[in-house]
Amino acid sequence: MDSPPPPLVVAITTRALFHLEDSHALFEREGIAAFADHQRRHEDDVLAPGIAFPLVRKLLALNAGAADGAPRVEVILLSRNSADTGLRVFNSIQHHGLDIRRATFTSGAPVWPYIKPFGAQLFLSANPESVRAALEAGVAAATILPAQAGEPRHPQLRIAFDGDAVIFGDESERVSREQGVEAFGAHERARAREPLSGGPFRGFLSALHDLQAAYPPGDDAPIRTALVTARSAPAHERVIRTLREWGVRLDEALFLGGREKGPFLEAFGADIFFDDSPHNIDSARRHVAAGHVPHGVANHD
Repeated sequence: MDSPPPPLVVAITTRALFHLEDSHALFEREGIAAFADHQRRHEDDVLAPGIAFPLVRKLLALNAGAADGAPRVEVILLSRNSADTGLRVFNSIQHHGLDIRRATFTSGAPVWPYIKPFGAQLFLSANPESVRAALEAGVAAATILPAQAGEPRHPQLRIAFDGDAVIFGDESERVSREQGVEAFGAHERARAREPLSGGPFRGFLSALHDLQAAYPPGDDAPIRTALVTARSAPAHERVIRTLREWGVRLDEALFLGGREKGPFLEAFGADIFFDDSPHNIDSARRHVAAGHVPHGVANHD
């Protein structure tokens, strides 16, 4: 009997899942004791959805329609709360009907060391230091700025990725920054049939692809993905051939030639967009939830 395929595991922190900025501001202002007292006094008050809440809800909803033997999705909660103050978090999870069963409460200690033991392929956090540590440990990770969740634009789960330094390595982007756009174009034309190296999100993209493969492609599929890149022709060819070499499906590819990404992401209806460039994240987050991937040459400073 074949064993079931491994699940897609996403680890997320409480400030990404729920809107906790008032509580966090109290912690920053008055310390852990005041924060703990506040959480206990309000443990029956339901937390409002945070910026990543719609993404998590859509991910977990995939389990309801999954065929027998298809990959499943699991969401793990990683929190720097104590188990005592974390009671409000779990009360809110139950109120919102989220099937989240596994959690770690570290009482202020870093949460990132627990990402790998849980087998997570993606980590979402509001803490840049935790995200950098996760990336260094080989896990796809992104910093998402806390905010209240907006209404989803589509019933589908829609995830968009930048290419260089996110899905792919940053070697081509390094050429562009160090030698200019013309050198970048010549570099990519000369290597059009040479696959790009994998970036920090290659593993997550592959796991997401395995999940997509359980459903037929098309408008009725519950997942839709997009590559949204500043590249333009002729630098597109190497990207297409790399994805073909990897055997990975992306439903849409937008080669924007340096245009602002935010309006295109809004048109796509992304539930989240991942990019290494702080400038692109600033554009994107005015339109959709965006995760900054602090990796590659754009983040060396």
